[in-house]
Amino acid sequence: MATDRIRARESWLAEQLGEGYVIASLAGDASFRRYFRVRHSETDYVLMDAPPPHEDVSPFLAVRDWFENAGLRVSQLYARDIEQGFLLLEDFGDITWSSYREQGKDLMPLIDDALRQLHLLQASEPEIDLPLFDVQRMRRECDLYLDWYLPHVANVQPTDQQRAAFHQSLFGTLTTIAALPQAPVHLDYHSRNLMLPGGKLPLGQIDYQDAVLGPVTYDLASLLYDCYQDYPEAERFECSAHFFEALPGAVASAFADVDEWHEKLRLTALQRHIKAIGIFARLAHRDGKLQFLDEIPLTRNHLHDEMLVLGMTAEDFPLLYTGPEK
Repeated sequence: MATDRIRARESWLAEQLGEGYVIASLAGDASFRRYFRVRHSETDYVLMDAPPPHEDVSPFLAVRDWFENAGLRVSQLYARDIEQGFLLLEDFGDITWSSYREQGKDLMPLIDDALRQLHLLQASEPEIDLPLFDVQRMRRECDLYLDWYLPHVANVQPTDQQRAAFHQSLFGTLTTIAALPQAPVHLDYHSRNLMLPGGKLPLGQIDYQDAVLGPVTYDLASLLYDCYQDYPEAERFECSAHFFEALPGAVASAFADVDEWHEKLRLTALQRHIKAIGIFARLAHRDGKLQFLDEIPLTRNHLHDEMLVLGMTAEDFPLLYTGPEK
């Protein structure tokens, strides 16, 4: 089957570009999608290989068009084959927000642009019907923690009673998040999905095909409380306040002040971190992507920092404190 996919990929590329292209694998993501850098006539492209029936490129294309119309920086599309699951896209290069930070460079220009594009996204009119990021969805995401992290990483198999208590303890949190003002949400707005095309701003956006309609706090929480990064809390609050000041009045009025806004931002981050810990464990133990186990300790640190600030104790949320010693 793998050989058939390789033949299909090579045949499709030859149809689009002709002979003489060179292809090399790029880092994948948390899905069945694979990415390749393709060089032809001294031009680099990115091939997205999204094998049906596991993946469908249609949502990616729909969101790409909407984002582009909203003024966000997305990759140009050169060729598509929806039935086979192939897209030929602009190559943004190798500089992600994450790699840029590792070089010790000033992040402020990137932060300013990320907040600017996020405001554009939230002000846009989605051209597609977006799934709702509601309590039921958040509950399913929290199940990933119970189903994958606890048994496969923490070596704890939660009982039915423990599972019920876990969901009951989080019900108020999820209800509060779901009641926040709604906006279009990228859903994975973080340092590995924001790039510098050709080493320059504006930031290029990737991995946006799972966009939803959800809490106005979500994408900023993903950025500032990134599972892959750790920033000083004072800097996070400053960025959060700056973003809050630029919100439309009707949205900002849902919060008593910037402190309440930031508290809800951290509450949103908490739910995301519960999900992420479960996803990292699933990627490792179902899909064999063991490198994602390395992302769990920092994500747990973020989670426990949020719980401390929000007054959520180990006594009330025992399973969220269960796991290997830090």
